Amino acid sequence: MEHQIDKSKELNASVKLINNKLNFTGTVEGNTPVSIDYIAPLGDNMGYTSLELLLLSLSSCLGSSVLTFLRRMNKTIAACDIHSKGYRKQEHPTGFSRIVMDIHLTSADVTETDLMKVIKLSEDTYCPVWSMLKGNVEVEVLYNINS
Repeated sequence: MEHQIDKSKELNASVKLINNKLNFTGTVEGNTPVSIDYIAPLGDNMGYTSLELLLLSLSSCLGSSVLTFLRRMNKTIAACDIHSKGYRKQEHPTGFSRIVMDIHLTSADVTETDLMKVIKLSEDTYCPVWSMLKGNVEVEVLYNINS
């Protein structure tokens, strides 16, 4: 019997260089590979940059925790989109100094109070990506609820 790894405890990722610049393919434990690259002239812009993937990770982490808690509150979610902007530092390392996430939620029964509560839970306890950024990056969450 093959040994199963508990993904809540350990993740295994790998990247492999596929050209003579900075284009990698990345996989995590058998999932579909993603193309990771850098902008010209160092790369060929043939995939996501590492910071783009971080922005996607944070956005999906927030979305996952917010939706999980709203559904546990028996709220109905018709749609959820999160648009994020990362503002980069001008000095090296040029990582993000600030990230603004804008949640667009469509629901007939989610109130502003409900959404603010679950965003706070995500920030304080349940979104591991946000937790890792705390103290290094200012994160702001905006939201809009449509019925």
